[in-house]
Amino acid sequence: MLLPQLESALDRQAAVALIGPRQVGKTTLALALAEKRPNLYLDLESKEDRDKLNEPELFLRLHEDKLIILDEIHRTPELFQTLRSVIDKGRRQNKRTGRFLILGSASLDMLKQSGESLAGRIEYIDLNPLSIVEIEQNESAMNRLWLRGGFPDSYLAHNDVDSFRLRRSFIRTYLERDIPQFGPRIPAEILERLWIMLAHNQGTLLNSSRLAAGLSVSAPTVTTYISLLVDLLLVRRLLPYHANVGKRLVKSPKTYIRDSGFLHALLGIKNMTELLGHPVIGASWEGFVMENLLAVAPEHTRASFYRTAAGAEVDLVLELGGQRGIWAIEIKRGLTAKPERGFYHAIEDLKPTKAFVVYSGNDRFPLSKEIEAISLHAMAGQLAE
Repeated sequence: MLLPQLESALDRQAAVALIGPRQVGKTTLALALAEKRPNLYLDLESKEDRDKLNEPELFLRLHEDKLIILDEIHRTPELFQTLRSVIDKGRRQNKRTGRFLILGSASLDMLKQSGESLAGRIEYIDLNPLSIVEIEQNESAMNRLWLRGGFPDSYLAHNDVDSFRLRRSFIRTYLERDIPQFGPRIPAEILERLWIMLAHNQGTLLNSSRLAAGLSVSAPTVTTYISLLVDLLLVRRLLPYHANVGKRLVKSPKTYIRDSGFLHALLGIKNMTELLGHPVIGASWEGFVMENLLAVAPEHTRASFYRTAAGAEVDLVLELGGQRGIWAIEIKRGLTAKPERGFYHAIEDLKPTKAFVVYSGNDRFPLSKEIEAISLHAMAGQLAE
């Protein structure tokens, strides 16, 4: 699905960065693209490949007629300055496009801080886990995606037990190997406890002081740790929507474990039976729906939630821009699409262009003049258009 987008980006820009969490399929996609043109692949987690770049400008110039794929670029952030020099020299020789494909496992914001020297020379593309529009369109496939999450190896595992063990291994790898690469040394035990606490508080307002007390660290330390998990695309920090509506608005963000499979692995939920009987089910569904919608939303969509002190609330507010305006989305687990009274009050406050209740059923029907009930498949399809 992203292959044509990658090819187009390389045809107009010297460097393209493909960004997504580890194990989401970046390398597989890059190598599929590389089959169509001369290329050189360097895995920067490999010491052997890193050693080839001891004299990076000289080495890269030797392969200037190939697409150079640099995997796990965060391991060598100092390389960005060299890439700028190589790209600029290439431009003077009319080698302007398709030079470098950069793969990274950190957020766009984190990578852009390292890649500021490539401004005007690089295009960024997000690679998300599997979404609802990329699987079979039936209830069984959707439930499997919800339970196992969108990481391809986990979703495609032979059975739920294998999938669960894979996700537990992913989590251990993040804690012991990946996360220490990006910041100060954080004890894996503390970070795992924080991650589990965030899972138990899925979709709730962030209370750093309460989390800090449970971990025997300071609130600023908790904020720093959460920011790192956000940068690694593992946690979403959903900010409140602020508008001049004359209401007292909630100021704290909500936090979500982004991948539902990781959420369930952190909570020890191994199969659908356990999920359906677990207290997190509603918040899990909310996060699952949210991530799937944001994965297909138009570029530059701004996402937030709306809540007032008086109880008006919308789970997801999408600022789509232009004529599409603002969409207000309430998320309900179950076959009943009836929203709470607070949603109607929020609609009066926000006056969105469109308002929806995404529920577990398949039918689409009006709930009122302003609000429509809709399935996750249909909602994702409408955003993807």
